[in-house]
Amino acid sequence: MPIRIIGDHPLARDAQGNLRSRIATLFPRARTLVTLPGIHATQRMAYVHAVNADRGAVGIPPLTEEEEMVEWQQSVDLIVDDNAILIRPDPDNMPLAFEADDQLQELVSKQKIKFLHVMNLKVRQAIKERGESWRIAALPHTPEDMKAMIESSRLRIGGRPIYYYNRVVGTRFLTYAAFESLADLPPLELAEHLGEIRDFSSRHNRRGYPEISFFEAAPSFGAKDFAACDVQTSGPDGLRSIYESIKAQFRAAVRTDLREDNLDNIEWRNCMFAALLAQRDETISEETFLGLSSEFYMQIEWLPGGRIEEGELVFDPIFDEFERNPDSPELRLLCDEKARGFIFNFVREFGDLEYVNIGRIIGSLSQRPSAAGRRDVYVAEIKQRATPQPFVRILRMQKWGIREHLDENKDLLRAIMEAEDYTDYILDRRLGCRQLGMNLPPRITTRKISERYRGARREYEGQMIWSTYFERDYIVGIATDKIPRLRYQNSQYALQFAALLGRTAATNIIVGRMNLQNRVLFDDGDEIMLEDEAGMPIEIVVADHTGTFVDYTSPLEAHAAAYAAPVNRRTPFTPEHEAVADAYASAFHERFTHIQLEYRKRKRAFDTLFKHRRRDEHGSFAYRWERVLDRLNRTDGVALTTEIRRHIKLA
Repeated sequence: MPIRIIGDHPLARDAQGNLRSRIATLFPRARTLVTLPGIHATQRMAYVHAVNADRGAVGIPPLTEEEEMVEWQQSVDLIVDDNAILIRPDPDNMPLAFEADDQLQELVSKQKIKFLHVMNLKVRQAIKERGESWRIAALPHTPEDMKAMIESSRLRIGGRPIYYYNRVVGTRFLTYAAFESLADLPPLELAEHLGEIRDFSSRHNRRGYPEISFFEAAPSFGAKDFAACDVQTSGPDGLRSIYESIKAQFRAAVRTDLREDNLDNIEWRNCMFAALLAQRDETISEETFLGLSSEFYMQIEWLPGGRIEEGELVFDPIFDEFERNPDSPELRLLCDEKARGFIFNFVREFGDLEYVNIGRIIGSLSQRPSAAGRRDVYVAEIKQRATPQPFVRILRMQKWGIREHLDENKDLLRAIMEAEDYTDYILDRRLGCRQLGMNLPPRITTRKISERYRGARREYEGQMIWSTYFERDYIVGIATDKIPRLRYQNSQYALQFAALLGRTAATNIIVGRMNLQNRVLFDDGDEIMLEDEAGMPIEIVVADHTGTFVDYTSPLEAHAAAYAAPVNRRTPFTPEHEAVADAYASAFHERFTHIQLEYRKRKRAFDTLFKHRRRDEHGSFAYRWERVLDRLNRTDGVALTTEIRRHIKLA
C-alpha cells in the first residue's frame, strides 16, 4: 500500500522555489504522512481529523481521546531541509523511527534522510549498531555553512516565515528584527501574526520545549507580554498601539548589537547558531565520542557500509540504489566501494563483530601541500560483542599502487610488480626508522581490497584491481602542531614538551625526512604527543613515516634552520623561551649522540640489515640505508647542535 500524503510531497516547492512546508509528521503504523503548514501538533490534529472522516464514511464513531493519544504517540516528527528530511526520533522508541525511515525511502533516496538527537546515547548507539553513522546529520563548521544553516532554518507557522527553527527541540525563535518587520503589515495580517505569537509562545511541545521563544531577550520579556493582546476587538488603531507597545518592550529587552538580523555580524551569527543547537544536542561530533583529537572534528565524512544481523553481514541497501543509478555523482561519492572492502576484511578478521562504521577523512590533517599519488585516509570504528567499547583504526591507502602505475601507461603486470615493490619499500623504511630509534606505532598491518579501476586507461576501465592499504591503531593524543597555545603558558609543560620534541627531531633528521620539494617534514601533523593523567607531555609518537629516507646525501647541518623552526614558531607565546630552546637543543644532542653510539657499538647489525635487498645507486632502499648510516657516522653531533642553536631566534 502506498504512503498516504495529507498535503504535498515533503520536498515540494512553491512557484518561488521555496519548500511548501518545513516540517512533517509521519504515522508509520498507518503509513500516513502529514505535510500541511503549521506545527507538529496541528499536523497530528489534521491526521486525527482525516482518520475520523474515514471512520465516519463507513459508519464507525470517531476516535476517543484515549485512542487519539495512542495515535499521537505512534507519530514521528520530521524536519524538511532544502534537500533532505531529518528524522527527530523518540530515544525510547527507536524501532518506530527506523520504521519511519524505511517508509520515507519509498518517497526519497536514502541519502536524503538523516537523523537528529544524536547526542542522546540511545539514539546514537542505535544508529551506530546499524553501521549507519553516515546517517547522522552533520553540523556546519565554516562561517559560510553556518550562514546557510541559519538562513535555511527560517519558517512560518501560518503567516510569514519570521521564525528561526531549532530542528532538534522544536522551538521557533522570534528575533526583534523579525518582529519589527511586521510594522508595515495591513491590520488584518498584523492581527493574525500577533495572535499567532500570543498563542504559541504560551505553549510547549510534547518534549516540553516552548513553541516560540524570543531570541536573546531578557527574562523580563516573554509570553506574558502578549497574554492580554486582544487582536479581535481592538480595531486598527488599538491594534497598532498594542503592537508598538510590545515592540518597545521587546527592543528594550534585547542588546543593541543583537537587534538586527545580520549574518555578517559575528556576535549575532554565533548567538543564533548556538540557539539553533540549544540543549547541547549535536554540538559534539561523533569524532569526539570516539575519543579522537580535536583535529579530527568535522573532518570525517561517515560512509555507508553494512551492519551485522545475527552474525551475518548485510551491506547498506543504498549500494543497490547506486547500482540502479550509477551516473549519480552524489551516490558515486557517497557509495565508496573501498568502505565495503574494509568492512569485508574486518568481518573476515573478527568473528564476533557487532558493528563497523567507516569514515573518510575529507581534509588533510597535516600542513604540507598535496602531492602526487593517492592520499586517501579512512577511520574505522569497530565494536566486538565481547568488548564494552569500540576501538578505532586508521586506514591509509598506499600512495603508489596498481591504479597509479596504470595511469603512468605501464602494462598491468608491470603495474602489479611495481606496486608490490613499493609495499616492500614502505615496510623496509618503517623497519629502518625503528632501527634508528624513531618512535612509531607498535603495530601496522598491510591489507588489500579490490576496487574497480577508473583512470586514464580506457582499456582497463571497470576492471577489478587490488589496492593495498596500511592499518594501524589510533593514537590517543594531539598533533604537536595543533597544541593549544595556552598550554605553553605552563613553564613545566613547555619544558617537558620541548625536550620530547628535541628527541623526536634527532631521529627525524637522521632518517632524512623530507618531501620531494626538498622541504623538511617535521612538526606538521604526524608527530602525536601523548599526555599523562595530569595533562603533562610524556611521549611523542610519529604516526606516519612519510618522507623518510628521501634525503640521504645532504650534510645534516644544511637542515639546521628547519630544525630550529619548531622553537622559533613557539617563541611568541612561550614565556621562558630561552629555557625552552635550551631544553630542545640539549635533548636533540643527547638523542642524536645516543643513536650514533648505538650504531657504532653494533655496526654490523645495522650495516647488514638490508643486505638481502637489491642495491641500486639510483635510489634503492638498501643503497639509501647505506648512505644514511655513513652520514650518521660522519656527522659531528656537537657541531650539528651548535648550528641549530645558531638559527634559534630568542628575541
